[in-house]
Amino acid sequence: MLNYIIGNVVSQESNYIVVENNKIGFTIFVANPFSFELDTEVKVYLYNQVKEDEYTLYGFKTIDERNLFLKLINVKGLGPKMAIPMLATGSISGIIDAIDRENVLYLTKFPKIGEKLARQIILDLKGKLASKDEINLAGDFDDLVNVLESLGYKSVEIKKVLPKVNASLDIESQIKEALKLMLK
Repeated sequence: MLNYIIGNVVSQESNYIVVENNKIGFTIFVANPFSFELDTEVKVYLYNQVKEDEYTLYGFKTIDERNLFLKLINVKGLGPKMAIPMLATGSISGIIDAIDRENVLYLTKFPKIGEKLARQIILDLKGKLASKDEINLAGDFDDLVNVLESLGYKSVEIKKVLPKVNASLDIESQIKEALKLMLK
């Protein structure tokens, strides 16, 4: 899987950009193509979708944007072509807030998102999208949060445990301490 590409933006269209890297032009579908400056070197985080008859790259300015996209496309009935416009017209924190507050009206403002799909998004993602920015703690717990999320813990559970974890420990000790606290 491709993680990111660094190259020059050589073209902008209505729903994609072309990034040239090593004399190869990559068509990358993005939320807002005109937020990328032409003839400027950029780093674009990628998601590559492979189907029988197509290979498509989707690009994001930040890892958080890509992570939200990945969670959105795991919702039944919501594919990449519907998730990209959500990122274009809504902020990451706005989308997360709408899901956590069960704001169907906010979610249905996005193209092709009806009430039924909005309710499915809320059902599948509520409580699972707290961003690392919301976890307001001294110390750097990004690695610990990633490990705990990969083990299947929800952001709400992680938020409760992090204040009790010693930030000065190495990552392995932090994981052990967090898991002990989770099991209490």
